[in-house]
Amino acid sequence: MQVTLYYSDEDQYLMDLVDQKALRERKSRSSVVLSILEEHFEQGKRIGEILMDLGTLNARELEAALERQRAKDSNRQLGEILVEEGLVDASHVDRALTIQGRFRKDS
Repeated sequence: MQVTLYYSDEDQYLMDLVDQKALRERKSRSSVVLSILEEHFEQGKRIGEILMDLGTLNARELEAALERQRAKDSNRQLGEILVEEGLVDASHVDRALTIQGRFRKDS
């Protein structure tokens, strides 16, 4: 994927900060920009919301799984239920948990 950023001279300080962060973290500029966007949009969200944002789950499926969790499986994690029902792949749950965990540690 290729992304082009257009910015004005007054925004150059932001790109300088991105470049500094990229250097510190030994990442590319693109990687840093995407991680900042991910943090902005995903911070504070629950696992189901993140899975919906990732496009691996729809609202109807999420609500059905949450209903099952409330009714029968209150001690089970939502991700386990979703994988067991074949609604999402375990790798998607792992990705969502990584995103969620990253932002919970920073808070």
